[in-house]
Amino acid sequence: MSGETYGDRGNKDRSITNPAGMGTAMPVKPGGHAHPAPGGPFLIGEAMTGGYGKGADILHGCTIAVERGEIAVIVGPNGAGKSTAMKAVFGMLDLRSGSVRLDGEDITALSPQDRVKRGMGFVPQVRNIFPSMTVEENLEMGAFIRKDDFRQTMEQVYTLFPILRDKRKQAAGELSGGQRQQVAVGRALMTRPKVLMLDEPTAGVSPIVMDELFDRILEVARTGIPILMVEQNARQALEIADKGYVLVQGGNAFTGTGKELLADPDVRRSFLGG
Repeated sequence: MSGETYGDRGNKDRSITNPAGMGTAMPVKPGGHAHPAPGGPFLIGEAMTGGYGKGADILHGCTIAVERGEIAVIVGPNGAGKSTAMKAVFGMLDLRSGSVRLDGEDITALSPQDRVKRGMGFVPQVRNIFPSMTVEENLEMGAFIRKDDFRQTMEQVYTLFPILRDKRKQAAGELSGGQRQQVAVGRALMTRPKVLMLDEPTAGVSPIVMDELFDRILEVARTGIPILMVEQNARQALEIADKGYVLVQGGNAFTGTGKELLADPDVRRSFLGG
């Protein structure tokens, strides 16, 4: 990765963002339960309990949040409920209790489609591109909710991911795994989101490609877009995270800055291999 420091990641170029998305944010306190000041975190799923359909609860009072200009990472063992927590924030399962707020608005009852219109950009782990369409057509699909001229945003995506410009007329399904992930992220950015949510963006890619993707994620964060990310590569993800959440059995086990969690002996022993 680029090795850039946390403090160097300012909001240097907001051109790809939705300026209306920059809200007031206060930190989530350690211990897994948010107690926001007026305005609250920019995006928060607070005390979420729920599961899929009529099945058993997977989340148990889980709280995750991200503030403007931050990268927040959700890590934990397999089956901990990481992706479920992300999907709950995006509205893909019904909560039995808890709430989701975006930029001060309670969006708990909104569908995923309406959350996209409110400014959520979501990149799922799988089936996140249209393989038979070209790279350019995939990006154009990301602008489906926009009524304005999106060509400038597409140019910004190509600047962020230069390989996509070179392959813009190629079918997305013919690309490498890392390139397909860039297409998926680029398509989400075409909506000019207020917040970007990534579900295991480095799954199945090589360590070299993983480092490159993390560098691109850092570049997206520099534009001012808050990023909430689920990631199996916990150590590497926490290295770029402003905030980290360790989930165990659907609940918050540890919460802190990326540096704090990397230095915590309990987190290191239990989740980072010592």
